[in-house]
Amino acid sequence: MSKERYLSGASIQPRAIEPGETAADLVENAFLAYNAGRLREACELFTRKMLEEDVAVGLSLSGAMTPAGLGMTCLVPLIEVGFVDWIVSTGANLYHDTHFGLGLEMHRGRPNLDDRELWDAGVVRIYDILFDYEVLLQTDAFFRRVMAEPEFQREMGTAEFHHLAGKYVAEREKALGGRKASVLAAAYRCGVPVFTSSPGDSSIGMNVAEMELRGFGLRINPSRDVNETAAVVWGTKSKGGRSAVLILGGGSPKNFVLQTEPQIKEVLGLDEAGHDFYLQITDSRPDTGGLSGATPAEAVSWGKVDPDRLPDAVVCYCDTTIALPVLTAYALDRHPPRELRRLYDRREELYETLRRAHGEARGEAKPDAVVEVHR
Repeated sequence: MSKERYLSGASIQPRAIEPGETAADLVENAFLAYNAGRLREACELFTRKMLEEDVAVGLSLSGAMTPAGLGMTCLVPLIEVGFVDWIVSTGANLYHDTHFGLGLEMHRGRPNLDDRELWDAGVVRIYDILFDYEVLLQTDAFFRRVMAEPEFQREMGTAEFHHLAGKYVAEREKALGGRKASVLAAAYRCGVPVFTSSPGDSSIGMNVAEMELRGFGLRINPSRDVNETAAVVWGTKSKGGRSAVLILGGGSPKNFVLQTEPQIKEVLGLDEAGHDFYLQITDSRPDTGGLSGATPAEAVSWGKVDPDRLPDAVVCYCDTTIALPVLTAYALDRHPPRELRRLYDRREELYETLRRAHGEARGEAKPDAVVEVHR
């Protein structure tokens, strides 16, 4: 083996940091090794490859990110410039996101307060974020009022539900002066479909359940979400495009954004190799066996990531509240806006394309042919 093979990387000779340094300059000059080096690689992968015109970018969001303000500082700007094309989020992030769209306040606090005193005072805590218990009640009331509207009285997937709800949040934002505070509202305006992998596992889902008790007609269909997310990926890749995933944290949203590929290949029987680009920001370890820390190499064995594209995968072990603002600032500085794909507007078309392809793979004469199952 030649030593030159191993010593071909750029020499570590950074210049001194100076006043007025931009975030993008700082990443390129000072983020040279260890997890800072991985964050630099993440910024470069996202900006130089994942944002090419033929790539559809799916983002998964877990952890309490919107209460910390990352919706306003990072996610809304990324959506508006076309850097995020579809989203899978926990319901909790979308619920807390709605607080800001409604003009309700959350406050910086401390993590070492006495929670018994907070309970007595009617204050809720998310680590070092504090807010009035009334914020929950007012947000609950908003969702119930919206879900009582006629357009909600039927079965639908979470993308359609969030699009309809986002319309009302956007109207509320406009009435409050037009500040772009909500991810749901931004996704509505930009035609970005937003899915929730566990619809019942949040205060939004709890209010949906309450409305069912009262006899309202809204029903969430998780199977629709499984097929719609797969349709987004299939609709991109079957036309010669590429698929990228930006994974913030882990949990159920991570699996949901990744399982699109096994759904296409393993379950639907279509020829597909896996996502082309994989970028994850996580603080979870891989050796505990949990999905949140599972590596992109492990994802290859499930058919989630194209094995030929594994060298392009990056895992950055860092707190998302640190890494995402840096990634966002770098991307906005180093890449021009992309044309919005408006995948929500093409939702039915993409769904039908997947349905036809599945029917053809099964050898059906017609995509909607009924296949009798003999027991």
